[in-house]
Amino acid sequence: MFANYHTHTKRCFHAIGEDREYVEQAVKSGFKILGFSDHCPWVFPDNYVSDMRMSPQTVDGYFQSLTDLKKEYEKDIKIYIGFEAEYIPELVEAQDKFLKDYPVDYMILGQHFIEREPYAHYVGRPSPSEERLVKYVDSVIEGMESGRYKYVAHPDLVYFTGSDEIYEKHFTRLCEYLKSKNLPVEINGIGVRDGRHYTSEKFLKIAQRIGNTAIVGVDAHYPSALADNENIEKCHKLAEKFGLEIIEKIDM
Repeated sequence: MFANYHTHTKRCFHAIGEDREYVEQAVKSGFKILGFSDHCPWVFPDNYVSDMRMSPQTVDGYFQSLTDLKKEYEKDIKIYIGFEAEYIPELVEAQDKFLKDYPVDYMILGQHFIEREPYAHYVGRPSPSEERLVKYVDSVIEGMESGRYKYVAHPDLVYFTGSDEIYEKHFTRLCEYLKSKNLPVEINGIGVRDGRHYTSEKFLKIAQRIGNTAIVGVDAHYPSALADNENIEKCHKLAEKFGLEIIEKIDM
């Protein structure tokens, strides 16, 4: 791979490895661009602390560490510092205020929830609810319309177990929107590696019909994921199977 923009750190509580290990593995594996996009903190009004994302207290260290590595390895690789975040309108203003003085290069949209924690349910749990599917697609489109995010991580993360007709209807709507904005669909490395419900061939068939482009996101939660050439090749083969042009680089 030329670039990966979907990279986590141990600060999100479900990834492992030191920042330097991710950079060194990316260099060794031949990457020219490495974008860090750990799960962005939210500033919750009731002081709730999430157990699956960075806490606000760790953001200083995140930027300091990655800025130092960016300088140290500038001859070997281009490093971008960003976040993966949901689009939760009621919390956006506080998030922007918190991040305003940090040099954030980019964000990607990872809509794990369609409401704020701790009241929301993870969308990756199976459900036959069309209402939930509609809310998911609507919130993704609304989020991308905000202009905050470069692309959608694992766009078929919502696990809809109802009829194929309803699945087709709403994911067609999402793919058509992404196509109209020249935004790629992500082929997600973790999903492919583990055989999860995402990135599914059912979804990619819709993307093929609509004519979407694709981007491979390793979704690295440990450094060696950046060296898993077999899985990265599987992701590229999926794009090839469904005739999706792969976008290697995103504009900053």
